[in-house]
Amino acid sequence: MAGLFSTKSVDQLIADSESHVHSLKKTLSAWDLVAMGIGAIIGTGIFVLTGVVAIRYAGSGLILSFVICAVACIFAALCYAEFASLIPIAGSAYTFSYASLGELIAWIIGWDLILEYGLSTGAVASGWSGYFVKFLGFFGISWPTRWALSPFSTVMIHGHLMHGIVDLPALLSTLLITWLLIVGIKESANVNNIIVAIKVGISIFFIGLGLYFVHPAYWHPIVPKFVPSHSAPRSALNRKSAAETPTARSEKRGINIWKTELWKLIAEGFGYHIQQGFGGWAGIFLGAAIIFFAYIGFDAVSTTSEEAKNPPRDLPIGIIGSLLVSTVLYILMAAVFTGIVKCDGTLKLSSLGINKRAPLVYAFQLVHNPWVSKYAAFLITIGALCGITSVLLVELLGQSRIFFAMARDGLLPLWISQVHPKYRTPWIGTLVTGIAVALVAGFIPLGDIAEMANIGTLFAFVLVSGGIIFLRKYQPDKIAAFRTPFVPYVPILSILFCFVLMMSLPVVTWIRFVVWLVIGLAIYFFYGVKHSTLRNGVQPTSTSSSSFSSQ
Repeated sequence: MAGLFSTKSVDQLIADSESHVHSLKKTLSAWDLVAMGIGAIIGTGIFVLTGVVAIRYAGSGLILSFVICAVACIFAALCYAEFASLIPIAGSAYTFSYASLGELIAWIIGWDLILEYGLSTGAVASGWSGYFVKFLGFFGISWPTRWALSPFSTVMIHGHLMHGIVDLPALLSTLLITWLLIVGIKESANVNNIIVAIKVGISIFFIGLGLYFVHPAYWHPIVPKFVPSHSAPRSALNRKSAAETPTARSEKRGINIWKTELWKLIAEGFGYHIQQGFGGWAGIFLGAAIIFFAYIGFDAVSTTSEEAKNPPRDLPIGIIGSLLVSTVLYILMAAVFTGIVKCDGTLKLSSLGINKRAPLVYAFQLVHNPWVSKYAAFLITIGALCGITSVLLVELLGQSRIFFAMARDGLLPLWISQVHPKYRTPWIGTLVTGIAVALVAGFIPLGDIAEMANIGTLFAFVLVSGGIIFLRKYQPDKIAAFRTPFVPYVPILSILFCFVLMMSLPVVTWIRFVVWLVIGLAIYFFYGVKHSTLRNGVQPTSTSSSSFSSQ
């Protein structure tokens, strides 16, 4: 019986994928893959998160925050590109880890990716609902509030506290996209291409318009001066506090340890006082850790490996191309916002009034152009709605392919890997994913759980980057069409950058992440170990519709 860290060879992975009677339909071109990557990466972050992080944390240094994220992602993208060109199999980091680090690590990363593609998709769908209701408002259509909130959410209307019934727009939009993904991958790609063209066009419009109104002086200094927040001075702590735990000392200074970045808490443990505040390199790295959420998605391209026409060539183009295009748009939008709005620590998000959730609208109201002020909110709402739609589509696609790959390996029930005889899509896995996300989006308020997608993705990047080092050492005969340059230095830099960003995430995110992994390990040892095709020497068989109908 194979051990927990036994790997599947590249040849075996490819053979397993070809053993199914109904293989996935290969219809995606390089452009389709680039558009899917852009569709997954650019959501509301370019319209909303850019302004929030600039005002609260990084100021003009937001440009550097995006650069730091881009560098970390580019190093990881080079590693993803090599794996994707070598192993054109659905499953992304899960499959890559299976080929390089072993089954246990593959399960951990597969379970971890549910955070990125599964739970976070529910939050994305909820966000879509909010923008959809706002979009209807431009035409004088009022959507009933109680049918746009989960039963656990409340809102104050005319002095009365009202509970929601179901977030119907989020639920229905998820089910509609699920149906589209089942009908066909090419049809889904065509819809995504149209949506991406609209949101990129709107982004370029605002960048071009905004560059005309920027004040270059607002970009200086690029690393803004640190502005400390109000907290008790060091002298206020008595000698006894030095012997207290970091938690106690932090609480005395009014610091919420659960929302404090992990590296700061560690520094507290060694006796260093890290003051909270705006700006400086601390603000830039914290901003990078937060906006990393805006970069999640380029790795989703690799989940469609089995459906690409020419995987060795097209997958690296899709992964790296989508990341580069998105990075340029992000940096330009950051430059526009910080060039129009002076973010030096004195401006508070609350000062934006009704636009505190739409900072870009606030920015273009400052240009004192009646036409821009009138139509900015409408165009940004359309851009955000398109952005969320494409993110929802690609993330549902990615999660269903990961389930498909894990089920094919026996780590999840085999029936999940069933392929539709007509559409040649993993329809059961897609349906399960869609229904689960729809129920979560419709009935459960996710809140901070969506932030776990950041640490889950960074962890996946670390394992994929480490997997390249292991693959080069233990399977040197496997030569990919695209090879990561300067191995092991690029993978090591990827790991280091990801680790720095992970350390900049709040403590509570780490705690939730560890709990999530413990739950996943329990499932693996109670189910996966017993049913693994690798550990039990079982060859995967087809789970086509015909085989089910005959039972």
